[in-house]
Amino acid sequence: MKQEQIVKMSNGYAMLVVSFIFLASVIVSIVVHLFPLALGFALLFFLTIPGYFFINPNGSMVLTLFGAYKGTVKQNGFFWANPFYTKKRISLRARNFDSERVKVNDKLGNPIMISVILVWKVENTFKAAFEVDNFENFVRVQTDAAVRKMSGLYPYDDWEDSDEYKITLRSGMTEVNEALEGELSERLEMAGINVMEARIGYLAYAEEIASAMLKRQQATAIIAAREKIVEGAVGMVENALKQLADKDIVTFDNDKKATMVSNLMVVLCSDKEVTPIVNTGSLYQ
Repeated sequence: MKQEQIVKMSNGYAMLVVSFIFLASVIVSIVVHLFPLALGFALLFFLTIPGYFFINPNGSMVLTLFGAYKGTVKQNGFFWANPFYTKKRISLRARNFDSERVKVNDKLGNPIMISVILVWKVENTFKAAFEVDNFENFVRVQTDAAVRKMSGLYPYDDWEDSDEYKITLRSGMTEVNEALEGELSERLEMAGINVMEARIGYLAYAEEIASAMLKRQQATAIIAAREKIVEGAVGMVENALKQLADKDIVTFDNDKKATMVSNLMVVLCSDKEVTPIVNTGSLYQ
C-alpha cells in the first residue's frame, strides 16, 4: 500500500519573476508586431498561474497528476508546482469533536445517554485523502460506533456488593477513557488520524429510568448511612453497659439489660428526636 510522500516544490516568488518576464515578453512582442510570439508568451504566462499555491502553518497540500499521487507538501510558504497538478488542501491542526448524546444500553441492559469529546488531527495525508471517502465524516461515524461498543462492555454502575464489576462507566473513568481512546485509535488509523485524547463528555441514565435509578441511589445511600449509625450505636451501648458494670453504679439482670439496650438503640438510631419518659419509681415499676 502506498504511503505518504513528503515533497518540496519550487519557490513561488522565483516563479513569480518568471511569470512577469513572460508577461513583459507578451507586451514587447505586441509592440514590435510579433503576434505569434506574443501568443506563445501569453500561453506560457497563463500556464504558470494555476501552479501557485500557499500553505499556512499546520497545513498541507496533497498533489495528484491525472489520478496519480505525486506527494504532499507540508512546508509553510508560497510555492509553485506543475500547473497540471490537482491540489487538495488538508489541515494538520488539532480538532475537537463533541459527539451528540446517543441512547445506548450498558452491559446490564440499562438505557443510558452518553457523548464523548474527541481531540484528533490528520497525521497521514495520503490515507486521509485516498483511503476513505470523507475523513471528517469517517471520524464522526466511527466515533459513534466506538461509543456504542464501549458502552456495552461496562455497566453504568455496580449496585451489587461484589467485585464482579470492578470497572464501571461512572466510577472507572480513567480506565474507560483509555479503552475508548484505544478503540478509536484502532478504528481511525486507516484514515491516517491520530487520536490525541478521547473521554466521556456526558453520562446519565436515559429519561425513562432516571427517576427510578435516582430513588435506588437514594435508598442505597440511606442504607449505608443506617448501617453506620447502627454500628456506632452498638458501640455506644456496649461502652455504656461496660462503664456501668465497671463502676458498680447499678446491677442489671438479663431482662433489664435487654430493656436498656432496646431503649438506647431506639434513641440512638431514631431519625427523629426522641421524647423520653422518666420513671420516678424503682426500675421494676
